[in-house]
Amino acid sequence: MRQFSARELYDFLNDNSNPPLLLDVREPWEFEIAHIENSELLPMRQIPSSLHRFETDQEIVLICHHGIRSRQVAHFMESSGFTHLINLAGGINAWAKVDRKMSTY
Repeated sequence: MRQFSARELYDFLNDNSNPPLLLDVREPWEFEIAHIENSELLPMRQIPSSLHRFETDQEIVLICHHGIRSRQVAHFMESSGFTHLINLAGGINAWAKVDRKMSTY
């Protein structure tokens, strides 16, 4: 698993012609407050039963509020054979410092 700061992820997304899947593992109420454009919501508790939806070599960015839940999900996915995972360090809270229009909570 790689760790990207919010700035690194912002630059990565803007420089990448083949964008990764942005997988937000927070709860729906959190996602409603703030989320990165084009991200997909899949709460952490649903990850184990949903792994079949993703390719193990697919590039996936994991997102949560502060980067802790997403790091736990990344470790779980790595143990399940996923090889191209990126954790957003600092989570959506850090992203809001890059995207100043985003709400915080």
